Amino acid sequence: MKIKSQKDFFSGLMFTAVGGAFAWGATNYTIGEGARMGPGYFPLMLGILLAILGAFIMFEALVVETPDGEKIGKWAWKPLGFIIGANLLFGVLLGGLPSIGVPAMGMIVAIYGLTIVASLAGDRFNLKEVLILATILAIGSYLAFVVLLKLQFPVWPSFIAG
Repeated sequence: MKIKSQKDFFSGLMFTAVGGAFAWGATNYTIGEGARMGPGYFPLMLGILLAILGAFIMFEALVVETPDGEKIGKWAWKPLGFIIGANLLFGVLLGGLPSIGVPAMGMIVAIYGLTIVASLAGDRFNLKEVLILATILAIGSYLAFVVLLKLQFPVWPSFIAG
C-alpha cells in the first residue's frame, strides 16, 4: 500500500506512538474503574484515544489521494531551537538553578524571557508588540494563578521579594 500523504502518515504515527506510550505508562498506576477512577485512569484513556486518533490519521493517509503526496519538508531548526530554548529559559528564570548559584527570578521575569525568546522563532520581530504581549501574559498569569487559584509561585526575583 502506498503512502498518499507523508505529512498525515507520520503525524498519525507520532500520535499512535505517544498515545501508546502514555497508555503503557499509565498501567504503572492504579487504574480503577469508571465509577472509582484511580490516578492511572485518565492517562490510560487519553493515551488510548490518542493512539486510535493516530491510527485513523495513518489509515486516512493511506487511502485518501493528495495531489502532490504532501511531502515532508526540511526540519525548521531555528524555530525549534528558539521554542525549546524559551521553555528552558522559563524554567530556569522561574525557579533558578541553586546548584550553580542562579537565583529564582520569579514568574513575571520568566514570562517576559519566555515571550521574547519565543518570538525570535518567527520571521518578523517587533519588540514593542512582544513587550505588549508579555505584559498581557504576565498580568493574566498573575491574576489566574496567584490571585484566583492562590498558587504559591515566586512572582518577583528573590533578591527583590526577599
